[in-house]
Amino acid sequence: MQTQVPILSPSARVADLLGLLTVLYNSFEGKTDIYLLEKELEVDIDDFMPIVYAANTLGFVTIGDGDIIITDKGIEFLKGNIKKRKELLKESLHKIEPFATAKELKRFSIDDLMKNLEEKGITAYSGPTGYHDLQIILAEWGIYSGFLKLNDDDIYEVTIS
Repeated sequence: MQTQVPILSPSARVADLLGLLTVLYNSFEGKTDIYLLEKELEVDIDDFMPIVYAANTLGFVTIGDGDIIITDKGIEFLKGNIKKRKELLKESLHKIEPFATAKELKRFSIDDLMKNLEEKGITAYSGPTGYHDLQIILAEWGIYSGFLKLNDDDIYEVTIS
């Protein structure tokens, strides 16, 4: 049986990750009930959960028994400068889709990536907004972190081996 690779939601943003970690660390001393954190951040649960899942998948928080706890890696991200934050993101993205497939392809267009994801049975990006969702995710996480670069021909290249 194949292990399910976590999928990054297009509604999860780097700025939201930073906000979540900042409030969790400063207002709750690094641990609280997820519901209390959501209320403190004053966001709708549907907007909140994608970033919680992203933070967990990236290894910046752990989730269990309704609690969310910042990890050492999350504290390092929070306290790091921009260069350090990008480095930590870049190291973490390879295990999350669509970046796991992007790393396998090394060089690709969004259409190539979509085709490969579908061949793997990953349909999260197959809907009417799939192409746009991938553009957002690749830019927001991949290009920002330096995991990817985009050339003039709209071809993405993975910058890590």
